[in-house]
Amino acid sequence: MNQIALLSLLDGIAMSSVLFLLAVGLSLIFGVMRILNIAHGGFYAIGAYGASLLGQYLIGPSGSWLNFIVLLLVAVVAGIILGWIVERLVLARMYGKEHVLQILSTFAVFMILEDGQKLLFGVRPYFYDAPLVLMGTIDVAGIFYTRYQLVFLPLVALLVLASLMLFFRRTQTGKIIEAVIEDTEISSTLGINTRKIYTYTFILGTFLACLAGALASPSTSIVPGIGAEVIVLSFAIVATAGLGNFFGTALTSLIIGLAYSASVYMYSEFTNVIPYLVMALILIVKPYGLFGKKELARL
Repeated sequence: MNQIALLSLLDGIAMSSVLFLLAVGLSLIFGVMRILNIAHGGFYAIGAYGASLLGQYLIGPSGSWLNFIVLLLVAVVAGIILGWIVERLVLARMYGKEHVLQILSTFAVFMILEDGQKLLFGVRPYFYDAPLVLMGTIDVAGIFYTRYQLVFLPLVALLVLASLMLFFRRTQTGKIIEAVIEDTEISSTLGINTRKIYTYTFILGTFLACLAGALASPSTSIVPGIGAEVIVLSFAIVATAGLGNFFGTALTSLIIGLAYSASVYMYSEFTNVIPYLVMALILIVKPYGLFGKKELARL
């Protein structure tokens, strides 16, 4: 295999793993709450900054295996705190309001998070690659690629995918959330506390966004604006996959990640266009997404 094509494939797999974690949280929030959460990119950035800074100041430049605990800890703490605050103080006031107000409220949260990052962390780039270095490299047909990106990230993505599928198929809480996704009004009539489900769902989605940022931090430079870059790609993945299908989100993340990576190496002038071209072509054939389905209109 041509080495450029192989390198494109490896980069695409690594990128797709992070995009899946981000997009599946976005899809979950929209599927349950019907809110297009623009602030999702801000949560990703907070996870990246938190993991990088805590790793540098708590463990040091040489790093240790504790770095992987830090990555998870940042995602859990940031996800719970940010998710609860934003849902209770902002989104809870927007339920039942027009969708444009909901979108504007999440956009306002995103802008606050963007400016907060500059205020707290400054504008200089952060880079902390200790977890990447600790796992070493692997020889793939003459290309030495990091195990962190080629093995660890896909394994985490697959674990999250399996956990979500088991949670929704085998647990009572998961089935309740599915009922809320199908019909919020009937769920409320049956005695389900939909407001509590909204809170739990938003916290879970925020955790996944923070986890994506934390896991991406060892392999990318963290600068203001990284949240805006990834959230647009996430919207493309969610729209292409269709809502409510985790496997579909994973597959679409892989398709768009591979297409984006291939464009970087082979058609760099079209890099920013390729993911949305893929989305447009799929939506022309499947208007509700690859795995989406037409919803019944409620009068």
